[in-house]
Amino acid sequence: MTAAPRTPRTREERLVLAIAVLASIVSFLDATLVNVALPAIGRDLGGGLPTQQWAVDAYLVTLGALILVAGSLSDLYGRLLVLRVGLVGFGVASLLVAAAPFPAFLIGARAVQGIAGALLVPSSLALITSTFRGRAQGTAIGAWTAWTSAATLAGPVVGGLFVDVLSWRYAFVLNVVPIAVTLVLLARLRARDVRAPGARIDLPGAVLATLGLAGTVSALIEQGELGWAHPAIWAPFGGGILLFAAFLVRQATARAPMMPLSLFRIRNFAWGNISTAFVYAALALSGFVLVVFLQQRAGFSATAAGLVSIPSTVLMVLFSSLVGRWSARLGPRVFMTVGPLLAAAGYSVLFGVDDHVDYLTRLLPAILVFGVGLTLTVAPLTSAILGSIEPARSGIASAVNNAVARVSGLLAVALVGVVTGGVLDAAGFARALVVIVALFAAGGVTAFAGIRRARAEDAGSRGDARAVQGEEGDVEHRTDHDEAEERARPGSREAHDEARGDDGSDGDEAADDEPAGGR
Repeated sequence: MTAAPRTPRTREERLVLAIAVLASIVSFLDATLVNVALPAIGRDLGGGLPTQQWAVDAYLVTLGALILVAGSLSDLYGRLLVLRVGLVGFGVASLLVAAAPFPAFLIGARAVQGIAGALLVPSSLALITSTFRGRAQGTAIGAWTAWTSAATLAGPVVGGLFVDVLSWRYAFVLNVVPIAVTLVLLARLRARDVRAPGARIDLPGAVLATLGLAGTVSALIEQGELGWAHPAIWAPFGGGILLFAAFLVRQATARAPMMPLSLFRIRNFAWGNISTAFVYAALALSGFVLVVFLQQRAGFSATAAGLVSIPSTVLMVLFSSLVGRWSARLGPRVFMTVGPLLAAAGYSVLFGVDDHVDYLTRLLPAILVFGVGLTLTVAPLTSAILGSIEPARSGIASAVNNAVARVSGLLAVALVGVVTGGVLDAAGFARALVVIVALFAAGGVTAFAGIRRARAEDAGSRGDARAVQGEEGDVEHRTDHDEAEERARPGSREAHDEARGDDGSDGDEAADDEPAGGR
């Protein structure tokens, strides 16, 4: 466990750090509290399991498809402007979610939240990387990590309390408070926005990805009601697959693709992302079915269900940095193999549970073993993927990895109805456990088969990556936008060059402390 980071000295630095933390906390809180609110949403609005699935996946469809273009938008229009748009959009969408009178309205508002959420964390981290230099950047990243980890820890509990004491609707209204404070702080910030006119946005790619994912997910969620033979199921499913295939063709032929496929020719990057897909699909599926089952079948309150995951989050907060250092010395392969297998073993403890789940003898041991496995996995996973890429492409590499994690989670939640048979009772929960354990195990086996330790000279070059790992796993790197900002600050280039002399590993160290795909 590392010492608490020092507070930045200048007024501008303090403002930037506060803005970055608060803007990211909005996304972290929403992502962690929504699962706890799902049973209450279902009781209030109706629609059964499909409504609960859409409440999660409508957000993930737009977030997963658009997060790859967020960096280009920041470069083209300015990070401060993009951040403001994201904050206002997220706030308005949160209020619409809170006021939702019927399921379709809620789903549409959640999709808008996803669009806005795709703008928040990349822009927030970009503010840190463009404002802080040298060791001060590592200090700022440490503070950002500490506060966002605290938000992750508090989210399920805060959401559960709102659901139990007031209403699930107030849990979404809560987002407005940090958004309003952040907008006030942005107005006090003296830094001027800088744009990179040469930046390109792959708009056709973004449209193809969004429609492809939406069509596929819609079919997977609704097939339980209509059946695969219904045109409203097979048509969007087939169309979604074709559109996503067109997206991949677009990425292979575009001059400025949002997801460069050439990255997948690098061994650790390709195998690391396959492992990411398995692990984060298991995380999304387990996070959904466990909290819903505990509330709807086992009689847990929303607050109690939110508290269940706290031990695993505490383990990650306390020991991820230590595991990152071990991984740097021993290589990521053993951790990426053992970690998911331990996570699978943890969920295996829950086999055989019925509607009466004992916390001390079944849930707590399962969550602790799972937490150890997850803690062993996330930092080495980040290290393996980002360490395989040259510094100039570390930003887009992490954005791709984050998108892989989001999309795999999106598809896993969409498959809940297929896996459980449409009913999340004890039998459906047992079937979901089989898939969860298999996915975690597949992540470990994939890592063992494909991950190799980087050569010493490659490890040395990673120290100059200047990468910053974020919530959603995003890494921001030096782009044309950063160069423009440097030119706008007289004398800062020399200061940066001098700072780099004693900052050999801050970037990589920061990347090791956070999961590539987000929590």
